Amino acid sequence: MRYLPLTADDRADMLARIGAGGIDDLFVDIPNAMRLTRPLDLPHRQTELEVTRALTRLAAMNATAGAAPFFCGAGAYKHHVPASVDHLIQRSEFLTAYTPYQPEISQGTLQALFEFQTQVAALTGMDVANASMYDGSTGCGEAVMMAHRVSRRRKAVLSGGLHPHYAEVVRTNSRMTGDTVDSMPADPRAQEDVLARIDNSVSCVVVQCPDVFGNPRDLAPIAEKAHAHGALLIAVFTEAVSLGALTPPGEMGADIVVGEGQSIGNALNFGGPYVGLFATRTKYLRQMPGRVCGETADAEGRRGFVLTLSTREQHIRRDKATSNICTNSGLCALAFTIHMTLLGDAGLTRLAQVNHAHAVKLADMLAGVAGVEVLNETFFNEFTLRVKGDGAAVIETMARAGVLGGVPASRLWPGAGLDDLILVASTECTTDADREAFVAALKAAL
Repeated sequence: MRYLPLTADDRADMLARIGAGGIDDLFVDIPNAMRLTRPLDLPHRQTELEVTRALTRLAAMNATAGAAPFFCGAGAYKHHVPASVDHLIQRSEFLTAYTPYQPEISQGTLQALFEFQTQVAALTGMDVANASMYDGSTGCGEAVMMAHRVSRRRKAVLSGGLHPHYAEVVRTNSRMTGDTVDSMPADPRAQEDVLARIDNSVSCVVVQCPDVFGNPRDLAPIAEKAHAHGALLIAVFTEAVSLGALTPPGEMGADIVVGEGQSIGNALNFGGPYVGLFATRTKYLRQMPGRVCGETADAEGRRGFVLTLSTREQHIRRDKATSNICTNSGLCALAFTIHMTLLGDAGLTRLAQVNHAHAVKLADMLAGVAGVEVLNETFFNEFTLRVKGDGAAVIETMARAGVLGGVPASRLWPGAGLDDLILVASTECTTDADREAFVAALKAAL
């Protein structure tokens, strides 16, 4: 059947059936300040050839991560992804995101998800993990809503070291549900007193480690006080490779661990798709959002895998579900699992060591540049610089010189008085020549 656009009468009948007075009634949840009052400044019609040429010109304006010395991080990291990862995920049986509701024809997909969950639980030091979330930020929002269900309280405390995009997802969800969010101010040196914010009204405390400024955090004292007041500790990470070097959040007392898995198996991809990792304690398993794959045995005693602990309706009828996420990042999760399998435990540890060593080299080089201060005493592969002048202008000047030197803090916290700070990441993909180019470009920019 050919698609035929709706007529004015069709639209009027549909609006009348749902009790809406007009199209604008369908968008009441979107603040007026966020709505366009004019058409987008786009051509009304172009040929396919003209569109291709226009988009090619726009793409040529980008400096890609592989085209220059690259030191950007702040939640998305450039790591080497083995060619075998992309080769395997492109097999036809994996190239669908449809939920494997029928285990008799989905054993390969289900086993891959089971292995993914096992890897995530081991990485985070937790008991159980789900079959992935959309990304780290939405996973963080889901973790807070889960903590509210568990604690039967409605107030979340957000550390000032939490990535601002993650914090904004929590605040957006909370505005819709009427929950309270206590957001602490950005804290480049990790000197905030999270413990002072915890009392008997708090549902959960959300702390990132390493935090968005690169500081590792000792979560044990926070977990201890949170538990003493009946609250949960939600540990967040944005750099999955750090779990190969740091104490797992589960060993420090975290109740829920959530973060971004892009670093393992997934390229930057201009911002996505990414893969959210979510793990928790066994006692909270039934409140965990998303899908869970379990191991079982068939009628003949053979090992098999199924979706478990939730009904199909939970993924379709949002009013019956523990989550408003109705799918997962299955292909990205598979890429994560393949890369993790190739690395193994020893390989991940070695990769983490190389990342840390490269970042230390760069920090030592930058500490000797006039007008530059490295704020972190300890870090993994990312740290914060204070520069003389405006950090965003410095980054733009460096970019024009062919070096992508990091993320200015003012881009993440506009108007917060952090204009002289730059977040810098150095992974296994940076070389000595890249680091020398960074130092030279920074000196020139200053």
